[in-house]
Parts: sequence; C-alpha cells; structure tokens
Amino acid sequence: MSTTELLDEIQRRAVTDTEMRRRLLETRQDGEPLLAFCNVCRELGYELYPMELIAAGEEFHAQMKRSTNGGGENSPMLEGEDDFLRC
Repeated sequence: MSTTELLDEIQRRAVTDTEMRRRLLETRQDGEPLLAFCNVCRELGYELYPMELIAAGEEFHAQMKRSTNGGGENSPMLEGEDDFLRC
C-alpha cells in the first residue's frame, strides 16, 4: 500500500473513530509533531515513518508545481512552498 493510500485509510478511519482522531490531533502539540504522528499511526497498526511522509509530500508538491503554467522554473510559487511541512 502506498503512503498516500495509507494516509487516506487513516483519514477515513479517523472520521468515525473519535479516540483515534483525538490522538492524532494531539500530536500537533508535541515538540516533534511528525515523529509523534508516525508513532501514533504505528501504535494503531499503520506502518508509517517520517521519511515516507516527507517523500510523499515532496512528490505531491512536485506534481503540483509541474501542473502550474507548464511547471518550469518560472511557474508561480505555490502557497506554503517555502515550508511545505509546516504544522
């Protein structure tokens, strides 16, 4: 299962599982939110690691960048491009 598919599954489950949603949202308050999020996911049975999330984010960002005005170096900056992984 790809990282994107895994995240979709986590999101679908969190919509109906309030305890899971609460635990995932609490990771925002952690000093290392990305690591905390992945730790909670693994505790819940989803094998997810920080580098997988970073790589998926980079790939998604690159796809969006290529889709704007031909995707060349002169394409406009996307919102959040300067800090894609901000919390």
